[in-house]
This record gives sequence, structure tokens and C-alpha cells, in this order.
Amino acid sequence: MLNDRILQNLKDIVGAENVSNLKTDRITHSFDATQHQFLPEVVVHAVTSDQVSRIVRLANAEMIPILPRGAGSGFTGGSLPIKGGIVLVLTRMNRILEIDIDNLIAVVEPGVITGRLQKEVEKLGLFYPPDPASKDFCTLGGNIAECAGGPRCVKYGVTRDYVLGLEVVTPTGEIIHTGGRTMKNVVGYDLTRLLVGSEGTLGIVTQIILRLLPKPEARKTMLVAFETIDGAAQAVSAIIRGNIIPTTLEFMDGSAIDCVRQATSLDLPLSCRAVLIIEVDGDREVLDGQVLKILSIIEPLGVLENRIAATEAESEAIWKVRRSISPSLRRLNPDKFNEDIVVPRSKVPDMIRALEAISTRYGVPIINFGHAGDGNIHVNVMVDLKESGMEEKVQLALSDIFRTTVALGGSVSGEHGIGTAKAPYIGMELNAATLATMQTIKKALDPNNIMNPGKIFPDIAPETCSPIQSS
Repeated sequence: MLNDRILQNLKDIVGAENVSNLKTDRITHSFDATQHQFLPEVVVHAVTSDQVSRIVRLANAEMIPILPRGAGSGFTGGSLPIKGGIVLVLTRMNRILEIDIDNLIAVVEPGVITGRLQKEVEKLGLFYPPDPASKDFCTLGGNIAECAGGPRCVKYGVTRDYVLGLEVVTPTGEIIHTGGRTMKNVVGYDLTRLLVGSEGTLGIVTQIILRLLPKPEARKTMLVAFETIDGAAQAVSAIIRGNIIPTTLEFMDGSAIDCVRQATSLDLPLSCRAVLIIEVDGDREVLDGQVLKILSIIEPLGVLENRIAATEAESEAIWKVRRSISPSLRRLNPDKFNEDIVVPRSKVPDMIRALEAISTRYGVPIINFGHAGDGNIHVNVMVDLKESGMEEKVQLALSDIFRTTVALGGSVSGEHGIGTAKAPYIGMELNAATLATMQTIKKALDPNNIMNPGKIFPDIAPETCSPIQSS
């Protein structure tokens, strides 16, 4: 428990107005997109690196759990204060400190909204590619914690590919700097890569140096309807073999198409069982040629129709189809389990068929869409948990989904992280020696286990991978 002395110490560091143990404020910072809830003992807002350092030193000395928090938009419980303690909110550290157009870098604080940075750099003819679906409200600090991705990562990569350097407060309160402002830097261990994706368990990021690119001149968007998911998957591989790397290659399987049809006026052939949304960007004069080449490559693969956007409004209409999936899911059932598995591109049809079998096996609707270009499938198990035995069915279905993913050479998480939701399944992908090595790093940097404790590593022995029994 936090006593009055500790509360006063926190107020001395950041000011009384930035410390609250009111239940209303604690509730506000007790949940994320998983809708699970754990009350912290106190909510603290910091605005400087020095304040963060002093708060962490206090927490470490008093053995108090501390959790850095941004927008709280994660899907795996990474920002849940499951051990109570201090929630340290970084959203007021929201300054864009520098945009260097000569060296193509930006220096920002962790509370900067991702979409805001993108808009600011684009005004200067620059480009920050990572584009998670939550970019209009998620923070860059949270993106770094989870190594966020998005539709554009097939061409441009994920968050870690744009982080050049970090300022970080360690779990014992020291302020360290990793990386720097240069593209090349091989001095010592690559701590930057270690910290990106560590889910706030190894330190608190207080400043970020990001790599920028020149903004592409133009883009072209098309929607292609296929007879089968196999045809769509073959199209993805064929396009890339044809020496074209699209900006995005998004897919919807038959289950997602049916769901959107019921919720919108989507006009597609009834025989359509897969959709690709393909976007290319670059110099304006080469895009029409790329589009024609893509169409010629995929034509033999069961294409039913294609729509090529001629205007920005038509492009937006195509993307509206993709964005309509998530809102339409609630028509099926009220409770959603959103997983973000990844398999090799060529294995997407195998995974979709396996998901269909799992859906039938347990009697739970499963809707699939995602980033076909990198094999990242957003698997949505839609149920009503009020039904008797449904929670057990969901857990069995999830276990089968993750086992099948790993058996196909994939990963149980592509961009949402592990947090608490996927911790029981981490042993399916990582063997005991690998997990022990990770835990050794955690213990070395955080000897008192105060920094976002209870995340990534399960409190009980994780499930290991074993063959799926055929249904």
C-alpha cells in the first residue's frame, strides 16, 4: 500500500495537481482495449524526464510496482496495472521537439499522437510510415512499447525500423541514451532494438529519435475480388515476385465479406470469397504502369472484378470497406477476442482453412482480415460470454489457433504484443532456454521487478506446442 509519506513524495516531485488516488481517476486508468480492469493505487502525470527518473527511483526504493501508460489502446493487457502500484501517465509529454529536414529525423516525446506526427512531417514533404489502426489516438511511446505495425509495413517496415535512438529511464531510475541521430551506429550493444517491443518492462521511454522518409508523390488504390482465398494469397506472392512491393496488401476472407455485406451496402459478386485492397505509391508517372502490371499478374488467379480508384474520394471509398469490418462485427455477438497472428505469406490459405475448422469444432464465429503482404491475420472470435460454457470454448479455440500458427512457421503476435492475454501461450513459440534468457535480462535490468510486472512472462508454466488433433 502507498502510505501518506509516499504520496507526499510523489506530489513533491510533480506537484499535487498531477497526483491522484481518487477512485474515479484510478478507474479511468485501470483498463485497456481488452476490457479487463485492475485498479492502480495512484495515478501520476509526469512532464519531464527528471520527474520520471525521480518517481522511478522512489518506486524502486519502496518496492512499488510502476507502469508507464500512454493512450491505453492496447489489445493484450500491456497497460493494465495488474499488480496495483503507480500508473505513470506520459500523455502530457507530448512535444514534437524537432523535425530535421536535412537529416530526415524527428525528435519527439512519448506522448505525441502518432497521427499528429505524421501530419506535421507531411506538411514539410516528409513521411513517417508506421500506421497502426489506432494512429489517431495512440501514442508513439505506446507504439515503441509494442513495436506497432500497420498496413504499410509490407513495404516500409514496423516501428523498430524507424527508431534511431531513445532516452530511457531504467527500472532503477537512471537516465540512459541509446542509439543516436545517425543511420549507422555500432557502438556497444543495440539497446534500442532491445527496448522497442519490450512492453514497458525494461524501462520508460522519455524521448525518441525517429527516422523519416521523403513523402511519396502519389498513390493508387484498387480493390480486387477473388473466387477463393487461395487465389488472393497466390496473387500476393505473384505481385511481389513481379518486383512490385505495394504500400499495402490488405485482405478480407469470406467470413469478413459476409459480415460486411450484412452491415453495409457492399456490392460484390456473391461468389466472391476473398478481397485484396492493393495500394502502390511513388512517382506519379510510374503508378499507372504498376497498376496495369499488377492486374496482368493476378488476372489468371480467379479475379472476379477489380476497382481502381481514380480520385481521392474513390480511394477513400475503398478503404471504407476495410474500416467497416470491425464495426460490423458487433452484429454477430457482443464479445470479441481480437488476435493478431502471423504466418508466412504462402501459408495464409492453410491458416484460413484451419480457422474455419476451429470455428466449426467449437461452434464459435471467427472473422478474419488483415495484412496479406506480411501474413498478419487479425483473427476475431465473436461470442456471447453469457452463454453457458462459452468462455471455456473460446480458450480452447484460442489454444488451437496459436498451436496451428506456430506449426505453420508463424508467430502468436505480430503487432499487439504479449502483455497478459498471450502470456500463457508464449511457450508455444519460445523454448525454455529462450524464455530463461529473456528473464535473465529482465532480472538484470529490473532486480526488484517493479517495472510493469506480470507482463510477457506467465506466472504459471506456459503452454507448449503440441500437435492439433484433427476434427
